[in-house]
Amino acid sequence: MRTRLLPLLLVLMAGVLLALGFPLAASLAAAEQQRVVVDRLDDAARFAALAQFVSESEPAVDERRTTLRGELASYHDVYGIRTGIFYRDNQAMAAAPADWVVPYEGEGRRAFNEALLGRRSHDPPQVWPWQSHARLAIASPVVRDGDVVAVVVTDSPTRQLRSHILSGWLIIAAGESAAMLLAVGAAFRLTGWVLRPVRVLDAVTHDIATGRMKSRVAAAGGPPELRRLARSFNEMADNVEDVLEQQRAFVADASHQLRNPLSALLLRIELLALELPEGNEEIASVRTEGKRLAQVLDDLLDLALAEHAAADLGLTDIGALVAERIAAWRPLADEEGVRLHGERRAVTAWADPVALSSALDAVIDNALKFTPEGEEVTVSVASEGDLCTIVVADRGPGLTQEELDRVGDRFWRSNRHQNIKGSGLGLSISRVLLAAGGGSIAYAPHEPHGLRVTLTVPRTGPQGR
Repeated sequence: MRTRLLPLLLVLMAGVLLALGFPLAASLAAAEQQRVVVDRLDDAARFAALAQFVSESEPAVDERRTTLRGELASYHDVYGIRTGIFYRDNQAMAAAPADWVVPYEGEGRRAFNEALLGRRSHDPPQVWPWQSHARLAIASPVVRDGDVVAVVVTDSPTRQLRSHILSGWLIIAAGESAAMLLAVGAAFRLTGWVLRPVRVLDAVTHDIATGRMKSRVAAAGGPPELRRLARSFNEMADNVEDVLEQQRAFVADASHQLRNPLSALLLRIELLALELPEGNEEIASVRTEGKRLAQVLDDLLDLALAEHAAADLGLTDIGALVAERIAAWRPLADEEGVRLHGERRAVTAWADPVALSSALDAVIDNALKFTPEGEEVTVSVASEGDLCTIVVADRGPGLTQEELDRVGDRFWRSNRHQNIKGSGLGLSISRVLLAAGGGSIAYAPHEPHGLRVTLTVPRTGPQGR
């Protein structure tokens, strides 16, 4: 979830910073140019004041014109700014450099025409740092007796202006970058604070789903809504655990309470059989059903205990355990005429030895039941990454795809195998025993015929998972 939430927050923060940064950069450029424009207007106003006294009809006209030209020349030499004072007919009163004339087009001409109307330049086009050939033209009218007789035009290079704007932009960019880094750190902290309860809730949900019903969410940190959700989840988990505990207790108590009346009933059946002729089919059928009912009650009790008991995990030699169970079942296999064998392999994994032995016993027992005489049952051990697998493959009739989807359900038995002894709970018990230790059981066809049952246990400890 963080990979989806964090980019969203960063995009929003970047959008806010850019939305603030661009107007700030444009404002800085405008302010910097306005400062230069005001400075040029002041200079142009001073030159216009000097030009007011230059007149062709006065005797001292050459002296004043000479003084004005000297001022313009000094100004050009010091600042590199071209300056000229032009009459309305574009003739130069004075200019520096001396051969400079009023532009016939462009911003210089626009400023000149605007000054002829009696207005000083106040809003020239914005100069940007990437406009390397841009110049700044400013014009101011020379007014005499209320009439505009000439125009002062300045044409300034913009290198220094563009340099100042670029420097200001770099400072803004540095501030934006620092703000973005701060925003990234804040986003990481915010998402961590918001999602920490979600991660804890997800982990606890997984624990409960895999059978660790005692897991609970520690409602610490995070938004109030998530803390309230954690408390509600804990209440729900408590209620679910209570219901499951009541169900397990009911099954265990019912199995235990029914066991004694059933034993008494079977005893009375045996006493009744003594008064009937030997080989009576009805009494044999009653005995069979009574024993089957006793087996179901025993399996129900085992299932209730398996669901209730916690796994006692430890590092186990799976190869030795499998070899021990094969040796225990080989006499029955020999009696049934079935070849039971497996290869010894040293593989260790984290498992409850008692629970794994019981699950393996149920699977091997099931394989021997359905494997015809003369066929074989193989048990193999392998390691695949962080998992250890025990594969029990038989050469029995196997199961259809529809039956494979239901195998392992409680009390389920294939219609083709109803005449074979069993309660339909053995594989269910195996699944519960394995799940308690983080393992699993899976079923698949074994070509050309038969069933392939795979028991999986983890090779990493509970804390490393």
